[in-house]
Amino acid sequence: MSGNSFGTLFRITTWGESHGLGIGVVIDGCPPRIPLDENVIQAMLDRRKPGSSIASTSRKEPDEAIIMSGVFNGVTTGTPVMIMIKNKDQHSDAYKKYADIFRPGHGDISYQAKYGIRDWRGGGRASARETVARVAAGAVAKALLEKENINICAYTIELGGIKAVERNLDIISQNMFFCPDSNAAVEMEQRVKQVKSKGDSLGGIVEIVAKGVPAGLGEPVFDKLDADLAKALMSIGAVKGFEIGAGFKAATLLGSTNNDPITPDGFSTNNAGGILAGISNGDDIIMRVAVKPIPSISIEQNTIDLSKNERIISILGRHDISAIPRINVVCESMACLVLADHLLRQRAIR
Repeated sequence: MSGNSFGTLFRITTWGESHGLGIGVVIDGCPPRIPLDENVIQAMLDRRKPGSSIASTSRKEPDEAIIMSGVFNGVTTGTPVMIMIKNKDQHSDAYKKYADIFRPGHGDISYQAKYGIRDWRGGGRASARETVARVAAGAVAKALLEKENINICAYTIELGGIKAVERNLDIISQNMFFCPDSNAAVEMEQRVKQVKSKGDSLGGIVEIVAKGVPAGLGEPVFDKLDADLAKALMSIGAVKGFEIGAGFKAATLLGSTNNDPITPDGFSTNNAGGILAGISNGDDIIMRVAVKPIPSISIEQNTIDLSKNERIISILGRHDISAIPRINVVCESMACLVLADHLLRQRAIR
């Protein structure tokens, strides 16, 4: 199956399925002498680990990172870094009853159309479990970026219609939704409990900010930095929308309002979201993604089976109520991968 690799100079290839023996990633192009060990990766993996909030699945995966190659004496060697995470709590039998039924909102029907076969155990390669490999790779990219004082953070600004008003990033680790507004976080928790009791699910919006990005990253035309960020974030299964800077709001503004005035001290506004003509301008890069509700719900839904017979399906089991907050670190990781790649590409031409 193609489409498993991402990046140009800092390039990753992920492998594994939700209910296979494990998930992993091979990172090629990581420079040598980057401080790295399992603890660095584990800190990122723990943020997407199942069971981290009331919105999360009850599947208990330790998600312990094992570095198989590319690291010696606590630093990268410049050779391919391979990381593996074993699956330990997969209950494949729970999916047998859905083996010949297409679950609404899932990739079952589209995978079947493409390959004529699909792994029905938790969605196989289409499962959100695949993102554990992205996070492991993102931890390596983050270590590279931190050496250049580039920092990336993702946080929840909306969940189930509850919107964050404040942007206090100092408190996001103090609530289960990584929300920068403590009052909104309380309302989000109440909203999750309400929807969970009805067997339904929720979507929301995650904001990602990258600080310290130097001006000049990104390529003209097709490899614009914002285009690559859009592809990276839209490649996450639950993401259905992407915007940067003013985003869709820019369509309602006048040019005189949307343009960011330039002063000797920098830009006085940031409607561009830190990127102009596809190249970073030195300002904060600010992005948002729309996250759809989890499709696995216990409420009955209409569907069909492999023979196109009409069926009714109610999906029971250990499923998230929302991809938020576990998806936040996945978004952060994908942004790290893009910026690490473009940082190395810029070094190559300068």
